[in-house]
Amino acid sequence: MHTELFFYAVAIPAVVLAGLAKGGFSGVGQVSVPLLALAVSPVQAAAILLPILLVQDAVGVWAFRHNWDAHVLKVMLPGAAVGILAGYVLAAWVSVTAVLGTLGAISILFALYQLWGRRAAKTLAAPPRSSAPTGFLLGIASGFTSQIAHAGLPPFQMWVLRKKLSPATYIGTAALYFAIVNWVKVPAYAALGQFTRENMLTALTLMPVAIVSTFAGVWLVRRVPAEGFYIVIYLLMIGVGCELVWQALNLG
Repeated sequence: MHTELFFYAVAIPAVVLAGLAKGGFSGVGQVSVPLLALAVSPVQAAAILLPILLVQDAVGVWAFRHNWDAHVLKVMLPGAAVGILAGYVLAAWVSVTAVLGTLGAISILFALYQLWGRRAAKTLAAPPRSSAPTGFLLGIASGFTSQIAHAGLPPFQMWVLRKKLSPATYIGTAALYFAIVNWVKVPAYAALGQFTRENMLTALTLMPVAIVSTFAGVWLVRRVPAEGFYIVIYLLMIGVGCELVWQALNLG
């Protein structure tokens, strides 16, 4: 188990951000792995966070158990499974730095387009058509980036946000989707030898922070006006994208 002061100085904020994300503030949790990677390797950071994410997923799914979209899960989960398998097979050849940097840049461009692009007003007013094949392909991207660095949210958002679900349905769908995705990742992480005694004890130590922060996210997100919810999410995507690019440059 880690005992260094610096480790917990970055681990606690990382877990709090992940909890707020699982509670509904989707986006901020993408900073967790890069933040924790300031103290340990990106691979170990992802391994420590996975058991924590599983517990936070359970809280989020329970809190929004009546609000989720079956079509999104039906389209994206098969693709996510393919992406997770690809991430496992290619783990030895994939650069986490490149994944984080690319994902960050795409997130920034997508969010800016939605907020200020020439079709932004129309996008915010009405849900455009979004094909199932596109959802399946973005599911593959989501599963792949989730397996590599727990960074599967931006590809998920790129398809689902355009559907303009109600805030509760969006949060509940994301909670259930990533709960399933994270459980699918467990055998892959076990096969890669990442569930060491040290990592599991460290995750257990951080678990109370994880649970409290997730409930705090649930409480806070239910007090955000519905009309401003997606604006907040897009702004978070920009902030997270900038952080991912910055972390990738530093790790590189």
